[in-house]
Amino acid sequence: MAELDQALARIRQGADEIIPEAELKERLAAGRPLRIKAGFDPTAPDLHLGHTVLINKMRVFQELGHEVIFLIGDFTGMIGDPSGKNATRPPMTPEQVVDNARTYQEQIFKILDPERTRVEFNSRWMDQLGAAGMVKLASHHTVARMLERDDFHKRYTGKQPIAIHEFLYPLVQGYDSVALEADVELGGTDQKFNLLVGRQLQEAYGQKPQLVLTVPLLEGTDGVQKMSKSLGNYVGITEAPGEMYGKIMSISDQLMWRWFELLSLKPPETLAAYRQEVVDGANPRDIKFRLADELVARFHGDQAAGQAHRAFVDRFRKGQVPDDMDTVELTAPDGSLGLPLALKASGLTPSTSEAMRMIKQGAVKVEGEKITDRDHQLLSGSEQVVQVGKRRFRRVRVD
Repeated sequence: MAELDQALARIRQGADEIIPEAELKERLAAGRPLRIKAGFDPTAPDLHLGHTVLINKMRVFQELGHEVIFLIGDFTGMIGDPSGKNATRPPMTPEQVVDNARTYQEQIFKILDPERTRVEFNSRWMDQLGAAGMVKLASHHTVARMLERDDFHKRYTGKQPIAIHEFLYPLVQGYDSVALEADVELGGTDQKFNLLVGRQLQEAYGQKPQLVLTVPLLEGTDGVQKMSKSLGNYVGITEAPGEMYGKIMSISDQLMWRWFELLSLKPPETLAAYRQEVVDGANPRDIKFRLADELVARFHGDQAAGQAHRAFVDRFRKGQVPDDMDTVELTAPDGSLGLPLALKASGLTPSTSEAMRMIKQGAVKVEGEKITDRDHQLLSGSEQVVQVGKRRFRRVRVD
């Protein structure tokens, strides 16, 4: 029983919901390896840390002895996932899907054990389903139920168009669970409706309905919006070690704990010990080093992580960056604050015109990097060391 409770604690760590959790405990207690499914549409060639929240959870199940299925939605990718969208998403071409799917497979094995990971493509069964099978599949769901989904409801009431093929997406995702006879499906919180459709369709096709586990959407480096390449607040898992290390070290102390919870593979008791160290007086920056060390090592190896750590320390500590500098808190009403305004507001320059002059002269650094762009923005949620000249420093926290 203690072993079962430990397994449940690992599965719960960083999860948002388990539906229904009591049934998960029953299936784990039965001792049969469960079939764990998670689907990814190859909509972009590169994965970022936000994607890995789900892949980390797959790894936990894998380490607990369960069968993990990494499902690449090459068929659904050509429909276009409408989740969270306020307009019809353009379908991808088959060529785009194939190229991105190949890249996904190369990247996921930085986290998952390739020997214990089953990779599937949903075109394998969807191509065989045919028109009659698709009509039968559609008969198991109603338009009224579809319009209960938040994004569809908003678009419908807002008189924005919804293409018929968008209704097919949750049905096809649900049918994937039927084809794979999934015991558990994982997904982000924005996928909850689709995951529950899978439960319903499994019952309609005479199968035991899958359990659903949702994970939160990871906030990006700005600490406000979900991590997204289009928002520029992402950390790509294929980025250079030094660049990845610097981005992780730039996040706020508050966001650090969120990232630990969702991205670290350390056990809960270790993360609790980290928090206690800060309560006992440790500098949060020193704890953040551990987060950066772990994540960079995961994707680039221990040696690269060590080099990135030393380069970071050399750049900032050996560059006479004082440990006891003043911290100023600034407000960014629009999500970011222009660097000239931040320099004036933090007392590093007497005016914005002087700030722009110093930037032009190359006398301004943010996190040790020289900034010569007067339009440079400090994102809301960030905490960064800003330097003017050789001796003026501020730790600038933007809220």
